[in-house]
Amino acid sequence: MNIRRGRRRRTVFEAKESLTDEEVAHGLRLVVRDGLATQAMVTLTGGIFLVAFALQLGASNTVIGLLAAIPPLAELLQIPAIYIVDRIRIRRLVVVAASFAARLCWIPIILIPFFLSPGQGILALIASIALYASFSAISHCGWNSWMRDLIPQDRLGDFFSRRLTLSTGIALVISLVAGFFIDSWEIAFPDLAAYGYSVLFLLGLIAGLVGITFLARTPEPQMIVENGEDGLFAAIKKPFADLNFKNLIVFLGSWNFAVNLASPFFTVYMLQRIGLDISIVVALSVLSQVMNIVFYRSWGRVSDRYSNKSVLAVSGPLFMLAIFAWMFVTLPNVYILTYPLLIVIHILMGISLAGVSLASGNIGLKMAPQGQATSYLAASTFANSVAAGVAPILGGLFVDFFAERELIWTLIWKDPVQELVFVTLDIQQWEFFFLFAFILGLYSLHRLTVVQEEGEAKEQEVVDELIAGVRRDMRNFSSAGGLRDFVKFPFSSAGNRRGKKKKR
Repeated sequence: MNIRRGRRRRTVFEAKESLTDEEVAHGLRLVVRDGLATQAMVTLTGGIFLVAFALQLGASNTVIGLLAAIPPLAELLQIPAIYIVDRIRIRRLVVVAASFAARLCWIPIILIPFFLSPGQGILALIASIALYASFSAISHCGWNSWMRDLIPQDRLGDFFSRRLTLSTGIALVISLVAGFFIDSWEIAFPDLAAYGYSVLFLLGLIAGLVGITFLARTPEPQMIVENGEDGLFAAIKKPFADLNFKNLIVFLGSWNFAVNLASPFFTVYMLQRIGLDISIVVALSVLSQVMNIVFYRSWGRVSDRYSNKSVLAVSGPLFMLAIFAWMFVTLPNVYILTYPLLIVIHILMGISLAGVSLASGNIGLKMAPQGQATSYLAASTFANSVAAGVAPILGGLFVDFFAERELIWTLIWKDPVQELVFVTLDIQQWEFFFLFAFILGLYSLHRLTVVQEEGEAKEQEVVDELIAGVRRDMRNFSSAGGLRDFVKFPFSSAGNRRGKKKKR
């Protein structure tokens, strides 16, 4: 009986030597649906709501930095995960099992307000996030390699931009509803504020488990295993021996360090320094996500027509400009330009992150040789994880040090009647990290120039193509027919699939 069950389980997750066009199309639809479910989970359990929950428990800046550092540091487990993937060679089995274990780790977090004191809750939160991130890293290792072989290379940009657009749309609606829910909950139950986050986390867990059912049904092409040196060390050594890919690793590592030095504290900055309600913070995040939706597809077209490097060469400086602008949000307190600046910053971040997130993910997939995607992408993830993990820890440790220090730059005008003093720059605490992140970001963009990718274009060509693409999308979006075209994928495919079943 046990042997039969084992054989049946292997058959369910068996990889196929080759997939038909219909199987690939079906698989891509399931990948999109998993993306929607996973995005719902990430929206409800991460970002603003996770930081706000930690602050509710009394977390310090060091703890906030640690929570931001755990997921990227856990991605280092992708290195030993290569061995697991290569030994099992059924990536779908690895991904489904690891994802299921990861998402169950949210159960202890959900129960924190019911059974633990705030101090104990912080420890349980850190431990559970560490376990969640560790299992997720194993899943990511198999998923990256799986998608590298499943998605046609000439459609990478368009597919992921469409998937990200739909996922961001889901996140937009969910985050708005969740933000108003938390504010309403805190008004109705001021002494039980933490319980409201447990409700969000439970809904997120359910969405995550639904996503796993889509992954379990997604077809997998057989892994292409390269003949040659065997062993984990040999596999990891190859990407660093490839000069061009090594240059890419240096760029991505320095970029992730710069971004993660500042970005984990954006939410803390708005909640504590400026004193915004969580619903306003969420609304600003939604504004950023709307810009993501508008620009994802255009960035995707640009990456397919030219290159991912061309996209990064335009979207990267735009994101650094947004980080630089954070230093002027307060001078040193809230002033007349605070809210307009916050709006402009979130618009710039939405536009630029659409290109950065799309291109930085795709460029590694594109430059990794077929048959070696697992080791190449794991090597890239290693550098990214170290950089993105160390940065917020340093930020959390030094933020209190900079709280007692201030850099003020003023302009003084004197005349016989009066003296006018203009504060042009006032940097303290978090603003120091925004400045450091901006400087390091400029360095990382310099490192991008030595990366070689086929189809590179000049920045002006990319900007012109991007603007033209956005205009086309907005014209389509403005009509009822265009709106139907925008949302018909992948939901209409579910109807087609049901129709095919009926015919059978």
